[in-house]
Amino acid sequence: MSKVFIDTNILVYSMDNHNKLKKKKCRDLLRKAHHDLQGVISTQVIQEFFITATRKLNADPLLVKDIIQSLDRFETVIITPEIINDAIDCSIISRISFWDALIVSAAQSARCEKIWTEDLNHGQIIRGVLIENPLL
Repeated sequence: MSKVFIDTNILVYSMDNHNKLKKKKCRDLLRKAHHDLQGVISTQVIQEFFITATRKLNADPLLVKDIIQSLDRFETVIITPEIINDAIDCSIISRISFWDALIVSAAQSARCEKIWTEDLNHGQIIRGVLIENPLL
């Protein structure tokens, strides 16, 4: 089964009422990641999602907590000091932000084939992981 790492922006758009098209697309992607693929997230993604959903979308914190609890169907990478050190190297070598490098390092540690994100260059391969912007 193919593994895909789901970046924070996919989760945020799945509940963003400002862009109905992206909301629908992201909800479809999350269903696909649950049924047809093996979806992977990280503790970083969970934290970023909570902050963004509650602060930028003004979502009810308890609703966001319920959504986070429903994400237990996805494999979750726990960010460790080893992953952080790898992300620092990735950030320097690949010339990407530390936070993006942390996503790449988490995806690589889970042996994901690709990352769904808007934050990196579509089609780029970093550390053997394909970057895919499914919202193009």
